[in-house]
Amino acid sequence: MANPWAGEVALVVDGQRHVAKLTLGALAELEARLEADSLADLVARFEGEALRAGDVLMLVCAGLRGGGWRGDLADLLSAEIEGGPLEAARVAARLLVLAFQVPR
Repeated sequence: MANPWAGEVALVVDGQRHVAKLTLGALAELEARLEADSLADLVARFEGEALRAGDVLMLVCAGLRGGGWRGDLADLLSAEIEGGPLEAARVAARLLVLAFQVPR
């Protein structure tokens, strides 16, 4: 079970349930892949209207790797994500919200 209080989101890839989480290492990996200058630039990229499918996949990949998945972007490109592109985008958005949410 994914724990949203710990920043976790569940995603089914190729029929197997995984937990995704944007750890600091996962965020650093995502920054590098997207060539973002800062975390603020990274978040702004996902808040803008020019969001690309590749950006969503890179964010999902970083989250899966932060959750312990040992695959890479090439594995995810050929994988079946349960719920399709809409679910991938929802998971990506949820990961960002949980990673930067201020605890109450």
